[in-house]
Amino acid sequence: MEPDMHAPSQEPSSGDDSLQHLPPPVLEPEAPPPSLARAIFVGPQGMRAGWSALLFVLLSAVFIVATAPILATLLGVAQHGKPAALTPYNALLSEVIQVLAILAAGALMSRIERRRLKDYFFADRRGLSHFFTGTAAGFTALSLLVGALAWGGWLHFGPVHLSDSRILGFAFLWGVVFLLTGFFEEGSFRCYLQFTLTRGINFWWALGIVGAACLVVGLRGSREAWGVFAIALLGLLPCLRLHLRRTEGAGFWQAAWATSTIFGFIHTGNGGENWIGIFAAAGIGFVFCLSIWVTGSAWWAIGCHAAWDWAETFFYGTADSGLVPKGHFLSTAPAGNVFWSGGTDGPEGSILILGILVLFIVALLLIYGRKRAVPLPAPPALEITG
Repeated sequence: MEPDMHAPSQEPSSGDDSLQHLPPPVLEPEAPPPSLARAIFVGPQGMRAGWSALLFVLLSAVFIVATAPILATLLGVAQHGKPAALTPYNALLSEVIQVLAILAAGALMSRIERRRLKDYFFADRRGLSHFFTGTAAGFTALSLLVGALAWGGWLHFGPVHLSDSRILGFAFLWGVVFLLTGFFEEGSFRCYLQFTLTRGINFWWALGIVGAACLVVGLRGSREAWGVFAIALLGLLPCLRLHLRRTEGAGFWQAAWATSTIFGFIHTGNGGENWIGIFAAAGIGFVFCLSIWVTGSAWWAIGCHAAWDWAETFFYGTADSGLVPKGHFLSTAPAGNVFWSGGTDGPEGSILILGILVLFIVALLLIYGRKRAVPLPAPPALEITG
């Protein structure tokens, strides 16, 4: 029997034998979907913008309400709930408490959101320059308005109200008061709320906020409501256009529309306001939002706000929401038709304020340009759920 001379047959190899002995890949289980509660309160950027804004307002209010009895005692508030007189000392104490309230609320929210306080439109290498530029703008603008009122016969000057020895003291005290006012109002509206809503608002949420303010003020049936209605209508079509065109940065302007309307709305609670004054408050709120867009921070707005109020209350001694505080330098009185003079609302209630608002806008755009200077948080669509 002859031996088999043929080589034994082999199965064709399909690859490296070592690969055949590798263990099968381990498939990690998919992460479970977030719970409903987490989906409601937490988004891609952490706590959703609506809840953040609401919590900030609540924390600020709690702090202020908690200190209200102390403040009432120190101010000597009467049983009817009004202080006997508005002085720089009373105003200073009130503003200190309000600033501390938003600082405490802002510090807590920054910890929750894992941000720094300066992230809320405070960071600015040129902050000091912007602050003093805003200060000059605020004083100049108010002086132009007062000059126009006096030229038209709608404002009359009286004698100097303070003696030489008291001028500097009251000037300093009112300066500190209105610097704190600038920090409180700009820190609340143009810093935390503007930043937070920018990262999570869209046209429909802005429309809801503005509509709610209009509904509340409309139900009150006051004439001041027309100031809120006017700013709401003025921002409607521009914000809708930005929404339909999916314009980059649209969230900033939709947030500006909402915060400016609310800013006007809260001024309806002041005595002596007219609808022009309410519109002016909302309009200046928009101007301050624009200043953030072109300068990169809120420092111009803080300086302008402080200087405007200081010039109005201390330097010229004009009425402000029906009040003429003690310790003002010059004395003035409105005259003639309230539509032009502003009446008890002061210069802010005059129709001439519209020209000042336009002047502010033109000056900001000419000096700083239209290019966005502030780094904005990227707003995910439909982030607000609160």
